[in-house]
Amino acid sequence: RLVPERMVPFSFPLSRCALWDPLPVGDVISAHVAYYRNPKVSLLEKTLCLAYRHAKQNEKKLFSCFLLGTLAVSEDGEGVTITMDRFDPGREV
Repeated sequence: RLVPERMVPFSFPLSRCALWDPLPVGDVISAHVAYYRNPKVSLLEKTLCLAYRHAKQNEKKLFSCFLLGTLAVSEDGEGVTITMDRFDPGREV
């Protein structure tokens, strides 16, 4: 599903020297993962339990953490599978 109001153009940090011409060339294309492929998200139960336990033990209502994993394209090239198998609670600092 395409959600244009959430999509923003790529931007790079300012630098003194550029290795390419920053002016756009050609037509605008969408780089959203679900635009051309059928995405599938897989989350291991162990990872979900670790994230849940961390959320229950945290006194703050809002906190940051990371779910890490791998991205794989199916053999026919039509599907993308994101497998999240690691939980990182992040750092407070």
